Amino acid sequence: MDTLSYKTVSLNAKTAKKEWVLIDATDLVLGRLSSEVAKILRGKHRPGFTPHVDTGDNVIIINAEKVKLTGNKMEDKVYVRHTGYPGGQRFTSPAKLMEKYPERILENAIHKMLPKNRLGNALKKNLRVFAGSEHSHEAQNPRVIKLDI
Repeated sequence: MDTLSYKTVSLNAKTAKKEWVLIDATDLVLGRLSSEVAKILRGKHRPGFTPHVDTGDNVIIINAEKVKLTGNKMEDKVYVRHTGYPGGQRFTSPAKLMEKYPERILENAIHKMLPKNRLGNALKKNLRVFAGSEHSHEAQNPRVIKLDI
């Protein structure tokens, strides 16, 4: 019996084949879209997934202002942040955040689904979110993905 056929192959940063992917967020639910994008960023959709290596794709998301939240979450959900000063706790709703920075809602949801370590920080750099339908990464020839969620 050939024992070489039982070797586990682990990818590293040099052998990982990374691609550019384009996703249109029009009328997609925030959480469902975020979990699929986190899976693509992490590389879990590939057969050679290695947990401690960045094997995922670079993801471009367009039309972030057209993402949906189910129920009354647009008004009832509360995002909490802190300025770092005493009494510096600030609250905002997705509706207010959508008016000023529509891409931050999607970025925040995806970042919270990634690992909270150095690998997660590296994976965050592979995500580009744009509010409109135009993006600045045409030179990378991204492959368009239609998510069925």
